[in-house]
Amino acid sequence: MSGKHPIISVTGSSGSGTTSVRNTFEHIFRREGINAAFIEGDGFHRYDREAMEKAIAEEEAKGNPEFSHFGENTNLLEELQDVFKSYGDMGTGRTRHYIHDQEESVRHGAPVGTFTEWEELPFGTDLLVYEGLHGALVSNDINIAKLADIKIGVVPVLNLEWIQKIHRDKANRGYSTDAVTDTILRRLPDYVKYICPQFTETDINFQRVPVVDTSNPFVARWIPTPDESMIVIRFKSPSGIDFSYLLSMIHDSFMSRANSIVIPGSKQDLAMQLILTPMILKLIERKRRTFF
Repeated sequence: MSGKHPIISVTGSSGSGTTSVRNTFEHIFRREGINAAFIEGDGFHRYDREAMEKAIAEEEAKGNPEFSHFGENTNLLEELQDVFKSYGDMGTGRTRHYIHDQEESVRHGAPVGTFTEWEELPFGTDLLVYEGLHGALVSNDINIAKLADIKIGVVPVLNLEWIQKIHRDKANRGYSTDAVTDTILRRLPDYVKYICPQFTETDINFQRVPVVDTSNPFVARWIPTPDESMIVIRFKSPSGIDFSYLLSMIHDSFMSRANSIVIPGSKQDLAMQLILTPMILKLIERKRRTFF
């Protein structure tokens, strides 16, 4: 962690909804006049799309059907940790983008499924926001969690996460249900080993829970709407959290445990702004005190 150059890390797997959290951050930053830098976890994958498909085939031929983007060997985790360290120390670092679709291809001038060139983050930003798979990772040689000032987990219940991934990959990437299912099954061991443990490291978790039947996510015809969901917000440390204020501001919310509040799914953006805005402003105030 760094007083001069704070870092916010948003962690969640593919299809979990981390992009919606980033959108909320961007709204807060515009309103509060905060200049933020962003990095995406996908930019730190080791392989582009073609190379990953080849690597998966090679691993399957060796008898390993569990080679996935969630694991250590398929990501540049040392480089990601170095970016967190570099930004915390000097307010800059190297990153790149992974091109997911044609829109991003046009924007960045690189083919779909490839990476842009490495580039330096702009100097002079107020803070850094990471969005990706490994923002709170702790392993034998890597400890990214200790380098972030605020760690946020976005983790729907598993069936809902799968429904969101299936619908997204079919609609945006042209995959079949069978192809997405194969990806889910291949990633599952690494999900258990590398993704789940991060949610004990996070300071706040936002877990979306549907209140409609999602018992078979592989045949679900639509994604449960926010009005068909509840959000469980868990604070690692409830100290300093004004639960009475949150309950008064978010209608139909209630406390489920001493460190958890449950809100209607449609109120997630409001809750994030109420919770995260003062936390972000504290980081900025600490930064200013450190410099001046």
